[in-house]
Amino acid sequence: MTIRSYQNTTPKLGKAAFVDPTAVVLGDVELGDNVSIWPLTVIRGDMHRIRIGNRTSVQDGSVLHITHAGPFNPDGYPLIIGDDVTIGHQAMLHGCTIGSRVLVGMGAMVMDGAVVEDDVIIGAGSLVPPGKTLKSGHLYVGRPVKEARALTEKEMEFFTYTAGNYVKLKDKHLSEGYE
Repeated sequence: MTIRSYQNTTPKLGKAAFVDPTAVVLGDVELGDNVSIWPLTVIRGDMHRIRIGNRTSVQDGSVLHITHAGPFNPDGYPLIIGDDVTIGHQAMLHGCTIGSRVLVGMGAMVMDGAVVEDDVIIGAGSLVPPGKTLKSGHLYVGRPVKEARALTEKEMEFFTYTAGNYVKLKDKHLSEGYE
C-alpha cells in the first residue's frame, strides 16, 4: 500500500495531493494542498512527524525521514518543509527544516537539525551538514555546502514557477486516474 498507517497514525493528504502508486508515505505525515509525491519516493514518519507545505513537489527516488528522540538527542528532529518547494530526484532530507520557495537539487542531502531559510537553492549533489543554517536569498553548493552567491531576480521567480508547473503535471496524472 502506498499510504500506510503506523502505530495508529495515518498520513493526512491535503486537497488534490498526488502520491504515485510506487511511493510510500507512512506514519505521522501531513501533506499540504497540491503536493506531488513522485515514483519511488519514501516518506517515513515512523518515529517523529513530517509536515510538507502546499504546492511542494518531492521527485523520484527521494527519501524523507526524521531524527527520533533518544539519549543522544532528547527531542529528536521532525522534518518540516514549507510551501512551493521543489525537491529534486534522489534527494535525502533527514530531520531538518526547509523553508518556503526552496529548490533542493538532485541528489542533495540535508542532515539532522539543519535549517534552510526561505528562498534558497541547494545545488545538485550538495551536502548540508547537521545543524547548519542556510541563509535566505543565496545559492549553496558543495560537500559540505558553502554559500556561492546571492540569487538573481530570475532565480527568485523560478521558485513559484516550478511549483506551479508541478501542480499542473500532477493534475494531469490525477486526471488519468493515478490516485
